[in-house]
Formats: sequence, structure tokens, C-alpha cells
Amino acid sequence: MSELQHQRASAPTPNYDVAARHLMGDAAFASIVGTLNSGVVLVAFAVYLGASSTLIGILAALPFLTQLLQVPAVLMLERIRSRRLFALVFLLLARLALPVVAILEFIPDRRLALAVLVIAETLHCAFNAMAGCAWNSWMRDLVPEQRLGSFFGRRTVYATGAGIAGTLIAAFALEFAQPLKGGTGFVFVALYGLGFLASLISTWKLSRVPDVPGERRPPEQKLGPMLLKPLKDSNFVRLIRFMASWQFAVNLAVPFFTVFLIEQLGYSAGFVLVLSLVSQVAHVAVARYWGHLSDRFTNKSVLTVTAPLFILCIAAMAFAGESGMPGLTMAYLVVLHALMGLATAGVTLASGAIGLKLAPQGSANVYVATNALVTAAAAGTAPILAGIGAEVLRVRELAIQVLWLSPEGKSDLVAIGLSGWQLFFLISAFIGLYALHRLSAVEEHGAIPRKEMMQHVLNQARRGVRNASPVAGLRAAVAFPAGALMQARRSKSSG
Repeated sequence: MSELQHQRASAPTPNYDVAARHLMGDAAFASIVGTLNSGVVLVAFAVYLGASSTLIGILAALPFLTQLLQVPAVLMLERIRSRRLFALVFLLLARLALPVVAILEFIPDRRLALAVLVIAETLHCAFNAMAGCAWNSWMRDLVPEQRLGSFFGRRTVYATGAGIAGTLIAAFALEFAQPLKGGTGFVFVALYGLGFLASLISTWKLSRVPDVPGERRPPEQKLGPMLLKPLKDSNFVRLIRFMASWQFAVNLAVPFFTVFLIEQLGYSAGFVLVLSLVSQVAHVAVARYWGHLSDRFTNKSVLTVTAPLFILCIAAMAFAGESGMPGLTMAYLVVLHALMGLATAGVTLASGAIGLKLAPQGSANVYVATNALVTAAAAGTAPILAGIGAEVLRVRELAIQVLWLSPEGKSDLVAIGLSGWQLFFLISAFIGLYALHRLSAVEEHGAIPRKEMMQHVLNQARRGVRNASPVAGLRAAVAFPAGALMQARRSKSSG
């Protein structure tokens, strides 16, 4: 046993109950930040500033592409003892971008304002990824292993409640101000200002949590060879192909639902937030249900039900508004978002759990990390390509017409015109069918302990309510398990 290990074994255990109370407060206020300053609100602000489809695609890609920064973060944390300090510093740096975004309303040059928005959001996502790397490792050592399930369960409750409250506040503010229909843009100043205040409280609550010093020593295993090892496993490579093609298909369309609903169908940002809330509530409501099914059957069985349902929802979004009846269209969108929430919960849970299940015992963290890196790259590339392609499809239309010809003349039985984002949604759905084909090649055997599965369910549900967006829950599939990967690198020395 090393000197630091001996000190940690003889030192008093941090007061977990006090730490947990502060971590619950951190979860609540961090969730408010997510609902007020990302997802629908961020896209609505970009549209208000005059963002092109390409720029919105870049904004949608940032949360995924910055996940790649967790690789160098792992290397940095190997030689930094205080993960608490690391997390707090980078978290504070990330949140300092929020007041910068808040003042963009006062910049008369909209092109300059959009450039600052991209820079600020890049720094926000990048520093958040770095902080998240340290947070995961810190929590792994702070929370007793036998209480992990109850800990993340409580955080889910706090995050969900605060997230719903934040979404309702943002929806009411945007509906009242109507910034995209000639109203004032100061509502975004208020939302980002309120989000920054919530972020400071979240950071303060996190600073009250005791540190658990890590060991500063060279790792026994090199990171590069570890991450390449899963690529020699043929079945796991088939899973990676499914996950990469799935994330590419989904993120080719879903991040732009907000733009489609606001610009092409003419709905307010407040109404879009209400739709997102419907999806979010449906996601949380059935997370445990999908967990029970994956326990009883397999994760692949859950995916074969939920993934096609989600693809069907993407295709169905292309036909929203075709009825020409406002009331019917609104009801159609509410039902569609509820179905997307139900499907997202199952996809998020099963796609994460199947990676754990297919990995060899003792190597799960490395396998999941490799999968996360590949899928993050695919998920980040898709919205950028979609944004560029949308500029081409904006001036093109696919017309579907069914005529009835008779001696008396001809009449239209069906007349549908699809243009812009509607065409992209159909393209996304077709690529999703290819992803489902890749899923059919994945072989799943065996089972993991029920406790581990339910803990994973709680983790995914917690992540799924961070942003008021139908795609938020799907981001969990590319979450990089940095803290656990650090443990894997050190496994030889502790053995």
C-alpha cells in the first residue's frame, strides 16, 4: 500500500450526508442552467440573431465534438491530486461564457454577435467536458459504492423537478416576449442572466463538497493502446458501427426540429419548449420500465422496439403541418414528442447498457470509452453536414400528388409538398434504417447484475433531463466515462 493509500485508509471518511445535500443542490441549479441556456433557448437565440442553417449545425455539433477533449483531460488528471479544484476551475470558466452570450443583444452587428456566440458556446462546452471528466472521477471515490444507486436516484429527482421548472419559466418568457415575431430580444438577456446566477449557485454548492485526493503517479497502462483494443473485438466493432450510424442519422435531423418548427411552421419558441417538456416528462416516466424490460429480455430487444419507433417519429416530423389545420397539427406534434420521449428513454438506456454487457469483464470502461469517442465524432459531424446541406434543399421541393381521373375531369386525392428540413428528416430516417440493419448484426449474450442495470437506468435518466430538447437524452450515449477509465489505467498497480 502506498503512503497516500495508507493516509486515505486512516483518515476520517468525509461526511457523505452533508456532501450529498450540497450535490443535490448542485444538480437542481445545474439543471436550471441547462434548460434556460441550451437546447431550444440557444437555437431560438441563434435564429433571432439571424444564424444560418450551417451555423446552427455547428452549434448543435459542439456538445458532441468537445467530448473528445476528455482524452487529454484524463491525462492531466493522472498527475493532479485535487479533482475537486480541477472540476471547479473548469466549471467556473465554462459558466463565465453565459454572461458573454447574454450581452449579444446589445451588439448591433449581428455577424459579430453570431461569431461571439459560437466562440462562447465552444468554450462553454469544452470547459464543461473537462470539468465533467474530473467530476466523474471525483464522485466515483466520494460516493460509497453501495449507495451509488440511491445517490443518482435522488439527483434524478432534484434535476427533473428543477429542469421542469426551468423549462416552464423559459417557455412562459419566450411566449410572452415573442422575440422571433417582432418582440423584444431582452428576454434572452434575462434568461441567460438568470442562468448565470443559477450556475454560480450550482458552483458554490459544489465547492462545499469535500475533496477526495487522488494519487499522483504515472499510470501503468498507456491510453492509446487501451482505446484501440476494443477494435480487435469483431462483435464490439459491429456495435460501434451501429452506434456511429445511429448517432449520425439522429443528429442529422433532431437538432433542427426547433428551427423547422419556428421558421417553417411558424410556431413560437415558447410552444417548442412546451413540446420539449412533453418529451422530457415522457422520457423520465418510462426510464425504469425500459430498465425492467432489458433485465427480463436483452438490451438488443429493447433497441429493436425503441429505435424503429424513434426513426418513425423522425419521418413523421416531415409531414407535420401538411393537414393545414392548426389545431390538428398542434395535437399531432404533442403526440409525436411524447412518442419521441418514450423511444429516447429506451434507446438511451439500452445503447449504453449493451456496450457494458458486450465488453469483456474488467475492460468495460475502456470499451465504452472507445465507443463514446467514435460515436461522438459521428454525432458531431452530422449536424454540420446537415446545416450545409439544408442551404441547398431550402430552394428545392419534393411534390407527391395522387390524382383521380374520370370523364368528368381530374381531382387531387393527395397533394403533399416537402421542402427544406422536411426532406432532411426523410433522409435521416433512411440512414436510420441502415443503422437498424447494423444493429441486426450485433450479438448479445449473457446478463449483468440487476443492481448495475438499475444504476445505469438512473444515470441515463439523470442525464436525459439536463437539456430541454428531444435529443438531450440521446447525448448520454456518447458520454465519455473518464473517471472509470482512469481507474482502469491504474488497475495493474492495484492488483
